[in-house]
Amino acid sequence: MNNQQLQITVEDERWLQALPEVEDLSSEVADKVLAWILSHEDLDLFHLNLPLFINLSLSNDEQVRSLNKEYRGLDKSTNVLSFANIDDEDFLAECELYDEIQLGDIIIALETMQREAAEQEVSFRDHYCHLLVHGLLHILGYDHMEAEEAAEMEACEAAILQLMNIKNPYED
Repeated sequence: MNNQQLQITVEDERWLQALPEVEDLSSEVADKVLAWILSHEDLDLFHLNLPLFINLSLSNDEQVRSLNKEYRGLDKSTNVLSFANIDDEDFLAECELYDEIQLGDIIIALETMQREAAEQEVSFRDHYCHLLVHGLLHILGYDHMEAEEAAEMEACEAAILQLMNIKNPYED
């Protein structure tokens, strides 16, 4: 499997109180996602045999709201934002020029995530794993803008979460 490096920035220290094992857990989730993708998809970027870098920012509603407004024109917070480099049309060509692949950035908002976990009656840990899986799939090229894409992405999320003994978040 390609070597992956998850670069974690804790922008809000409350993350370490809410989920003390967040750094180890994040690496475990990234490993599971990449292993699952490698065994189920034939993505061109894996053929380059270069290390994969992922930037993860553990943030808060205020910062995510600001980013959401700046980049998506939405003046509100959201649970997770993903900025996927794979979406750039010259991504693969540019990867071949370097000795690593920068997959993109994932930013997760603490308060929105906490609120959603409570509303959905799921553990904070499980909801965090779900949102990180979701963000990682986005930076690997998955999307949910169309119904067919959404169904495929949700099925991938459920399969990966099952590997971690986490209930399918899309089941009633």
